[in-house]
Amino acid sequence: MDRRVPGPPEATERGARKYEEYAIVLDHLPQGRPGAGYRIYRTGGVVQVVGEQYFTLLEAALKENVTVAIGETLFLGKEPREKVAFILGRIFYDDLTNTAQAELMPALEKIVLEHEPRFVEFFNRAQALTPRMHALELLPGIGKRYMWAVIEQRERQSFKSFEGIKQRTGIREPAKLVVRRLFEELSEKDPKYRLFTRGP
Repeated sequence: MDRRVPGPPEATERGARKYEEYAIVLDHLPQGRPGAGYRIYRTGGVVQVVGEQYFTLLEAALKENVTVAIGETLFLGKEPREKVAFILGRIFYDDLTNTAQAELMPALEKIVLEHEPRFVEFFNRAQALTPRMHALELLPGIGKRYMWAVIEQRERQSFKSFEGIKQRTGIREPAKLVVRRLFEELSEKDPKYRLFTRGP
């Protein structure tokens, strides 16, 4: 069962559906993905991307005669879009090319570092999920000792940065722990808890 842990509501929502406004390119497939079943006639090929808000994995058709680079940020919102012709649909980790899988972790790190306050706020707001499990413990490397260090420090004063978390709790690289958790949520078929990503 998908049990999403609520995070800051920062994204565009239309009705009950949530849409990505921006995404990072993981791979460019000029002929599309073999066996995908879509038509990309008169487009500039297909890109596999990860959204910046909900970390949705998507495929999108490019407009003709545009160029993209792996790691580039593309606008996916309402027209006019500079490079994206239309969104083909959601995909999952196993649908990613080998290149896209290799580029996913760097893309996640880029998003986390560029949106640092959003993820620092997780450390300020995370709560217990069950009597024995705290949301902080779902971050790789966070056990009871670091969990209590975070809770005790944030009760004194909210965290403002990853560096502040590191200095006040002893957690070496909090940003990388968030990135690793994101990768786990995206690569696992059915994670029990979701801290940062949206469910199917």
